Amino acid sequence: MSLLSVSGISIQEKGDFTLHDISFTQEEFQKIAIAGETGAGKSTLLKIIAGLVQPDAGEVFFEDRKVIGPLDKLIPGHPGISYLSQHFELPKSLRVEQVLKYANTLPGEEAELLYGVCRIDHLLPRRTDHLSGGEKQRIALAKLLISSPKLLLLDEPYSNLDAVHKNVLKSVIRDIGERLKITCVLTSHDPLDTLSWADEVLVMKAGRVLQQGTPEQMYRQPVNEYVAGLFGSYNLLPPAQATAFSKLPGIKPNGKRMLIRPENLRIVEEGQEALTGKVSKVTFYGSYYELKVSLPGNATVTVKTVKGNIAKGDTVYISLSPENVSYL
Repeated sequence: MSLLSVSGISIQEKGDFTLHDISFTQEEFQKIAIAGETGAGKSTLLKIIAGLVQPDAGEVFFEDRKVIGPLDKLIPGHPGISYLSQHFELPKSLRVEQVLKYANTLPGEEAELLYGVCRIDHLLPRRTDHLSGGEKQRIALAKLLISSPKLLLLDEPYSNLDAVHKNVLKSVIRDIGERLKITCVLTSHDPLDTLSWADEVLVMKAGRVLQQGTPEQMYRQPVNEYVAGLFGSYNLLPPAQATAFSKLPGIKPNGKRMLIRPENLRIVEEGQEALTGKVSKVTFYGSYYELKVSLPGNATVTVKTVKGNIAKGDTVYISLSPENVSYL
């Protein structure tokens, strides 16, 4: 039996589908990320799973019990499921310890563990109107966790956070799963939020699931250009330009567009089996350089490299392994 089962969920607004026939299952402790552009339907899906929005069709089961929507329940929500909105609010002008004390039903040691996991021990004496956005986010999260949910739904938890607070929250969310043994679903439009965390990813667009699989499948074998773009930069060569790569061992263009991630194009020494190219632009990004390289057949590709001795106008030699090529 799966912890969560979502089956045929659809909802319409003003005659258009906000969600259309969404189905998936989640096992206990499995980390699922839902990725997609703004307006894809991610937030609405989480609210339906939480019992906060009524679907027009389909069912959600949690621990083999049907999740009842707000039309059939006086107080919306489902036992064991907690939902953290990206528009959360905290009571104003109260100390953090007061906010948590009013909600807390945990024994002292369990509460201390939870506060430690959420990295808020040092914030307890502070007032809620004297906190940063990232600190408020972690306190709102702790307030939800006090109810000991088994499933935590996180709606764009990293939005509007600076890099420091974002990294702290990422550590918190990992610890929630590993130390508190709570299963999580997370929505995001940032590839770094999903690829490094999830066991499985669902990609949504216009209320539909376009692709579902492991982070590696999403990144290396996207079903279309939209999915490819969600998870990082890419080169997409039309068939006429892709033929230039047929000179490399094991690569056989098939008449479709060729998709190559920039870091998979390797710069090698002259004399090796490679394509000869000319660098038209060099951009420094700290941990790597990004090159624009013109290749035979009027193809231009982006290459990521750590080599720092390449300048505009240089001739370079580009190699590519067959396993790093996909076609759309």
